[in-house]
Amino acid sequence: MTAYEYPLSISADVDGEGDNSIYHKIRHEILAGDLTANERLKVSELAKKYGVSTNPVREALQQLRGEGLVIFVPNQGARIRAIDTDFVRDVSEVGQQLEPYLVRFFVETASQEDIDQLEAIQDEMEALNFSDKNKHADLDCQFHSTLYGNHYNRVAYKLWQQHRQILWAISTRVPVAIGRREAIFQEHRKLIECIKRQDADATSQTLYQHVRDAGRHLVDRLSIAQRNQKT
Repeated sequence: MTAYEYPLSISADVDGEGDNSIYHKIRHEILAGDLTANERLKVSELAKKYGVSTNPVREALQQLRGEGLVIFVPNQGARIRAIDTDFVRDVSEVGQQLEPYLVRFFVETASQEDIDQLEAIQDEMEALNFSDKNKHADLDCQFHSTLYGNHYNRVAYKLWQQHRQILWAISTRVPVAIGRREAIFQEHRKLIECIKRQDADATSQTLYQHVRDAGRHLVDRLSIAQRNQKT
């Protein structure tokens, strides 16, 4: 998810457009594997599928082109890029740099009420114990949004939201390993303890490892799934 173990809620509104925009729908289908690599994206067919005119579809494909998820091939139109392990690794490494930066502000400004909120979310997450992946996603998003949501750098916070949504969609392709589930809980608890001590360095280092391990786990699970598809 985590720093997104891995998910951002499917209902989350990352940039004010809501989850019903054509852009969000197509992007989620690409990242989740519902649309396959190199598949041709025909504007007229997508417009019919989503019940809209062709203009918002064209705009969505241009946005996705800017993100590198759609490739325009001369005389062939738009095609879907492959979501491979290198892509997932690269996206994850962005989080390794971004999230420790964001969390430092929280450590320096957190109130007891903020810490209590983190602990309440974590208690609920552990009680759920992955019995509902989407609910776990919502709780994990709440946990990390509490850490970053009040940061003054709104550009960085928005980037984190977009980054998390990408990893959530990709993570729907694979299950979270049992061992990784317990590690997530332990890492969250360690984060809370570092924050209580107001130790920004320890918090940042713990979060860096948390995000790194989440990314490695997702890459490993995708590699296994891809090997199984070939056999």
